[in-house]
Amino acid sequence: MSTPQLFDLHGRTALVTGGGRGIGRWIALGLAEAGADVVVAGRKRGALESAVAEIEALGRRALALPTDLCVPQEVQALAAAALAFARPIDILVNNAARTWAAPTLDYPLEAWDRVMDLNLRGLWGLTAALAPAMCEAGRGSIVNLSSVSARRGGFEEEQPVVAYSASKGAVEALTTDLAIKFGPRGVRVNAIAPGPFDTDMMKHLTGDARAAHDAQVPLRRTGSAADIQGAVTFLASDAAAFVTGHTLVVDGGISALYPIR
Repeated sequence: MSTPQLFDLHGRTALVTGGGRGIGRWIALGLAEAGADVVVAGRKRGALESAVAEIEALGRRALALPTDLCVPQEVQALAAAALAFARPIDILVNNAARTWAAPTLDYPLEAWDRVMDLNLRGLWGLTAALAPAMCEAGRGSIVNLSSVSARRGGFEEEQPVVAYSASKGAVEALTTDLAIKFGPRGVRVNAIAPGPFDTDMMKHLTGDARAAHDAQVPLRRTGSAADIQGAVTFLASDAAAFVTGHTLVVDGGISALYPIR
């Protein structure tokens, strides 16, 4: 198999949660560009349908499935519809997540539960619903989105998001465990820990503030669509056929810094 063939996803179907906007949309489009048909799931129908139109313009099949991953019945309906579209789903990208900022010593239990419901329980619920078909077929790649926040603390004034950091740490632990459990069945499980990416969450930084932010990144910039697309396509494809249980950090070198400021 030639190197370009290793990254070729023609004949495979991916499901990307949070696929209507931001990093999730970039991932969905990147997988489609590599040849995959793509199911996009998320809460906003309009954003999902817009993503589907872009994917279909690339010549790939696509399906929008509006879903609240915090509702178990909707997760089961999503899995059933996705498996009716393609069985098995060859690539599952668990991207959907939320954060909630609040002072750590006054962090609301409601906020903790809402973050964990989506970032961990919703991720697990969909994985558990789709993994049996993967294991039965003896193939599949699951890519979970973690964060550099799972691997480093942050001062209160910088990162008052304790539940988010904890949830992403749990995602990495789950990734490692499932890689061992699913490996004998031919299913690989990996994660990606992104650093700062040029999404809507970065739009508040402009001018000198943006320049100061980027100066703290060893590569002197924030991540782009191509940066996350390349990483996910690698882990989803045969190029990573011998890679499982790994978290790939994609952060421009931030996590290599010490001390981190």
